[in-house]
Amino acid sequence: MNYLIGDLQGCCDALERLLQKIDFSPSRDRIYLLGDLVNRGPASLSTLRRLQGLGDAATCLLGNHDLHLLAAAQGARKPSRSDTLHEILAAPDRAALLEWLRQQRMACFEQGWLMVHAGVVPQWDAAQTLALAREVEQVIQGPGMADFLHVMYGNRPARWDDALAGADRWRMVLNVLTRIRYCQPDGTLEFDTKDGSGIAPAGHQAWFDAPGRRTQGVPIAFGHWSTLGLRNRADLLALDTGCVWGGALTAVRVDGGRREVVQVACEQAQVPG
Repeated sequence: MNYLIGDLQGCCDALERLLQKIDFSPSRDRIYLLGDLVNRGPASLSTLRRLQGLGDAATCLLGNHDLHLLAAAQGARKPSRSDTLHEILAAPDRAALLEWLRQQRMACFEQGWLMVHAGVVPQWDAAQTLALAREVEQVIQGPGMADFLHVMYGNRPARWDDALAGADRWRMVLNVLTRIRYCQPDGTLEFDTKDGSGIAPAGHQAWFDAPGRRTQGVPIAFGHWSTLGLRNRADLLALDTGCVWGGALTAVRVDGGRREVVQVACEQAQVPG
């Protein structure tokens, strides 16, 4: 059986209860984690160790919080008061965990679903999304990772152009794959609004409602947007249901033509900052 799972953010206890509820067996089943594996929750270190230990039974995407961990480990970003990354950064197996983390994916297409952490811009089709994700994976996995992490942050460029190159290109790709919620019809990104899609800023739409989106009709699964809640459409799955904020951790089975939603309730797990 194959399950897609929303943002964990260091909620290892909720993950264990969800795996028990779906009767998960790593020798038989496969899980796909849609990014934000760590941070804000109480057990980021245990979460990484658990996922690493699952080997090929777990495919993990990188979200903005996971990239933040890599940046903090390289001294490219100072941890904030609300971060819960200190146990990882001080762990004896820190190097192995961070190496495992940077080998994870930015996007994938499996089980009939295009999986990303946050979304896509309307100009990209599925093939371009995967190709651009692979470009950034190669940067993060390569010898230039540390240099890029120091220039990774920023909101510019705000609109995709095929001619973008170097750090600007990779920053734009990461901002789309790990941060997008709203955009203009031409794909210009908007980062200030985090509410649900019924409160779009003027001139913007939720990325999945953008007119002319080239991935229209391609089933897409994503996380990142906890205020959106669960969206379970034929061609769209939004799976960040706010586990770390006291919501639920959600898994959806996607195989053999079946669609089964499984959730476990979560206590509000965010560590106060």
